[in-house]
Amino acid sequence: MELNGKIVAITGGGRGIGQAIAVGLAKKGAKIAILDLDQDALAKTKALVEAEGSEARGYQCNVADEEQVESTFSRIVADFGSIEGLVNNAGILRDAQLIKVKEGKVVKKMSAYHFELVVDVHMKGAFLCAREAAAHMVELGVKEGCIVSMSSIAYRGNFGQTNYSAAKAGIVSMSRVWAKELGPYNIRSMAVAPGTIETELLRSMPADILEDFAKMVPLRRIGNTDNIAQAVESIFENSYLSGDVMEVHGGFTI
Repeated sequence: MELNGKIVAITGGGRGIGQAIAVGLAKKGAKIAILDLDQDALAKTKALVEAEGSEARGYQCNVADEEQVESTFSRIVADFGSIEGLVNNAGILRDAQLIKVKEGKVVKKMSAYHFELVVDVHMKGAFLCAREAAAHMVELGVKEGCIVSMSSIAYRGNFGQTNYSAAKAGIVSMSRVWAKELGPYNIRSMAVAPGTIETELLRSMPADILEDFAKMVPLRRIGNTDNIAQAVESIFENSYLSGDVMEVHGGFTI
């Protein structure tokens, strides 16, 4: 796909990986629809995209809310006139062990609310946004479309992340299904599974913990958001990439 002039929607685009992807695609000439709940974050990413000489619009949207997603994607198409790409990036963390045991007694359990919340934002959100983006692509008759959904190496199963791991595994499976179902319309679908990436959350951790994380990676360093943005760009630009997951982890796997 030639990105110049294409319209790409990015969920969770207000900060971190989403913001880096927005800026990276803007450098290639893509016009960016930024979805996030945080108005200030939306404004910041919009300004960064415009600084690259591209067009951007911000949309406050809860990706787990069906009506909001439907109306938001209709607005995107009305505002830009089309949509050729989607990056499903919105997500949250609510880590906890399934059960926590102390001296033979269960002292804590992962709450059903936190399980549902994480699955809703990651997996249901990706499903709703992919459905709406694909529907508009087909009805608009776009020549080529691309959906990239952010998973994680935790999709293999990570300690303390029942909810997150399940959601990220679901995203990989859904992405592969979409590649099969949407391929006849020349809409590609790929997942990206980042490893340990330097984000605001990671930077807030003590330096010794960050050093320990880095030592676990064969490259002996933590990745940055631009590494993920580069992976997403390569997927958009390679018109034969579809139906798989691209892992970006510096050699560290779970």
